[in-house]
Parts: sequence; C-alpha cells; structure tokens
Amino acid sequence: MKIAKFQIKKAKRQPRIDYILVFSVLLLVLFGILMVYSASYYGAELTYGDKYFFMKKQIVGAVLGLAGMVAMYFVPYQKLKNIRWVALGLSVVLLALVFVPGLGVKVYGARRWINLGLFTMQPSELAKFAFVLFASVSLSNAKRNVKEFKGILPTICVGGLICLLIIAEPNMSITMCVGITMVCMLFVGGISAKHFCLLLIPIVALVPVLIFMEPYRLRRLVAFLNPWESASGEGFQLVQSLYAIANGNMFGVGLFNSRQKYLFLPFAESDFIFSIIAEELGFLGVMCVIVLYLLVIWRGIKTAKNATTRFGCYLSTGITTIIATQLLINIAVVTGSIPPTGLPLPFISAGSTSLVVFMSAIGVVLNISKQSKI
Repeated sequence: MKIAKFQIKKAKRQPRIDYILVFSVLLLVLFGILMVYSASYYGAELTYGDKYFFMKKQIVGAVLGLAGMVAMYFVPYQKLKNIRWVALGLSVVLLALVFVPGLGVKVYGARRWINLGLFTMQPSELAKFAFVLFASVSLSNAKRNVKEFKGILPTICVGGLICLLIIAEPNMSITMCVGITMVCMLFVGGISAKHFCLLLIPIVALVPVLIFMEPYRLRRLVAFLNPWESASGEGFQLVQSLYAIANGNMFGVGLFNSRQKYLFLPFAESDFIFSIIAEELGFLGVMCVIVLYLLVIWRGIKTAKNATTRFGCYLSTGITTIIATQLLINIAVVTGSIPPTGLPLPFISAGSTSLVVFMSAIGVVLNISKQSKI
C-alpha cells in the first residue's frame, strides 16, 4: 500500500502539458500554412515564378517555431530573467538597424525589416516579447512598490523607448500593440488608479496626434470614414476586403476559390488573410478560427492565474495580451471597424519572424503552465 501511495504521489508530480493550448496553436499554424498558400499562389506565381513561394517560407517558419516552442517548454521560465537585458538590448539595436541604408528594407515608405542576406526579419516582432520579459521581471521585483510611481517607472520608460523606435519606422499598429500590452500588464500588476489614469490619458490623447503627424494616416482615416468615396485610392484595400467578406456569406465560396486574391486585395497572404478566410470558408469557418484563438487566450489567462510566481503570472499575461490585441486589431481593420493599419494575424498570416516568435512564446506559456498550482 505504501509503495502504491508513493507511486501515485510521484505520478502527480509529473510535468503536465496543456494539450488544449498545444493543439489549438498547432491547428492555427497548420491552417495558416494552408491559407497562406491559398491567398498567395496566384501572386507568387506572377512575382516569383513559384506559386509555393510564400507557403515554403511559412513552412520553414512553422518548423523553426515548433523547435522554439519545444525548447522553451523545457527551459525553466525563471531562467529567462537572466537574459532580459540581453533581449532588450538586442531588440533596441535591431530596431535601430532598420534605419541603416543598405541594411534596412524600405517597403511602401516604411522601414520595418532588416535584410540578412538569406532572409529578412522584422525586429519589432522580437521587441514586443523582449518588452514583456523586461516588464515581467521589473514588476515582479517591484512587488508592493507597484503602487508607487518609482515601481512602474522602469516599465514605462522601456515601453516608451520601444514604442518610440517602432513608431519611427513608422509602424503604428505594433506601437499600439506594445502600448496596450504595457497598460494591461501594469493593471494586472496592481498599479494605483491615479497612476493608471495619468498613464492612460496621455496615451489616448497621443493617438490623434500620431494620426495628424503623418499625412498618409490622415488620408487613411478619411478613407475609413467613407471608403467608397476613394474606392480606387486610399479606400481601395478596405473596399476589397469588405467585398471578400461579403462574398463569403455563411458557408464561403470554397477553399482555394477566392476571387479577391487575384490581385484585387493587397497583402492577401499577410495583413488581410482574414478576409480571404471569410471569403473562402464563410461565417462558419471564421467562427471556428475565432474559437481556436479564444481557446489560446483562455489557456493563457488560466496559466497566468495559476502561476506559482508573480514573474510567471506577468509573463503569461503579457504574451496572451499581445496575441489577443493583434487578433482584435486585425479583425477590426479588415472589417472596417477601425482605420486600416498593417498588423498580422498571429500564427496564420505570412511571416516567418512572427511565426517563430509567437510559437516560441507559447512554449514559455506551456513551461509556466506545467509548473502551475493546479
């Protein structure tokens, strides 16, 4: 009997795997590979002479991302504290390098990528999670001092620096993502109501300032208010996105049968892939995808709630907030709920850097989960 009890006890101590989170993420990644191919094969054939061009890159990203997820699952998340300054410093350097002529890649007036020869990378994708790591360590070390301004000052300063470098590219969407994540992490950390308002008010006031600073943002805002007035200009992308969504109806036109991907909808494989999903799979298909995302977000929140350390709680909170924020902004953009801004759909949109980083971040959440209280 004693041996049996010991065996039962030992079995309970075995590391747990959050299978709901794992399968939800893997399904999204596999579905993303399929949809990237569907959305891009026509344009890829015309541009690169290879209809599998974007799909191949997505598969490479998925393989590397899976390796990163497995690695992060086995590396105790507490050890990540030791690399926070390295991760932050590297992110700041990479964000600065996008402005170096010959190294930074300029596309449609924005410098968001670095050309590394064999491939390009988007430093802002790394910077988001580097900030989450730094803020998690800072807030967990502050403990009760979070109620005081000095306790939240490091998080605000680093978040502000990251946002400043990203908006300079310019990239307002990821700037918003980092800003929202910072506010959410401070809220969960227990920031005082006074400090929360003092932080939130200038952030909200800064949004219209940033819009009016850049003429193209103002044009996008005007087009958003009435895209049909400039259906062949600034409103073109939104109008084509709405056509795709409307064309999908309840059941969609069928997988691979989208019409808008034939060069009507720009960035169909990346920022506007949700529109292609809606067109090909309809409302029911879209709802299935959203359910998978909700499962990921739910498991992330549950992991944060049951984490054994404050650091683990903040880390899971930050990662989950980034996923939820990008999901909401992407869907809001393609449905015309907010002015157009480029932000990929996590795990699905074309982009190897994004896929590797997001999947590795899920590995961190899985590591926190296996050490949780229940």
